[in-house]
Amino acid sequence: MIRTKKIEIDEYEQGILINALNLFRNQQIRESRPTDPIDELIMKIIEHGPRNLMVAERGDSYGYAR
Repeated sequence: MIRTKKIEIDEYEQGILINALNLFRNQQIRESRPTDPIDELIMKIIEHGPRNLMVAERGDSYGYAR
């Protein structure tokens, strides 16, 4: 079971998250690594808007631990 936490972010913080993830995505592309998890996260951030963002306490679904 993945535990999630709800955080509130404003539009500026949303932009920072998207830009940072896009930089990471571009790095993955340069290294010929998959970008699917990053793409999904970017879309979640865009779709949910600057409020009511849910984040997992652990990224178990992709093997990343906090």
